[in-house]
Amino acid sequence: MRSGIHWFRIAAGVLSLIGPLACMAESAIFDFVDDEGQVYLSNVPDDSRYQKLALAPVTAGAEAANLLVRDRALDPDYARPYRAMVAQVADRYGVEPALLHAVISVESGYNARAVSKRGASGLMQLMPETARRYRVADVFDPAENVRAGAQYLSDLLKLFDNDLNLALAAYNAGEAAVIKYGRRVPPYRETTAYVPRVVDFYRKLKSLM
Repeated sequence: MRSGIHWFRIAAGVLSLIGPLACMAESAIFDFVDDEGQVYLSNVPDDSRYQKLALAPVTAGAEAANLLVRDRALDPDYARPYRAMVAQVADRYGVEPALLHAVISVESGYNARAVSKRGASGLMQLMPETARRYRVADVFDPAENVRAGAQYLSDLLKLFDNDLNLALAAYNAGEAAVIKYGRRVPPYRETTAYVPRVVDFYRKLKSLM
């Protein structure tokens, strides 16, 4: 689904914070991005929007911009509450659990209450029309959201002859867009970045499961 930015590397404007944060590496650091794109970092999560930030180890010669990285696709703490549910839904709709986890990671970072500027909601960032199509009563209910997202992804894989790239492009931009461009990944900046990101996470997760 088209959604707001959920994954980022810390911008140059906040790199001055890296030194102090690195010193607090043994403590949990939390972050969130507001509607204006402003990044907030703190070791005191006094706002419900804060979520734990993974700190990459500091190595000699490492670029400052790579010191703070959010990589929830490979962090078991974020996936653990949903692992059994995802496995069950994956089996029901014939979609690999690793693929569902990859989509969830990129779409919402395992934030069941995530809402994008375009109106996509929940773990798998369902658009309102998709939620209606798959009869979702509560888009923020993890079980309903993942069930509908998995069913939609399964339908897309069937529609595009199990071409993963096209199915993911359709999940992000809509099947009509993929068909419009001759059953190819639409030349949208967001979609061309989204597809390889999900595929990369999927491959990494598949090797770990």
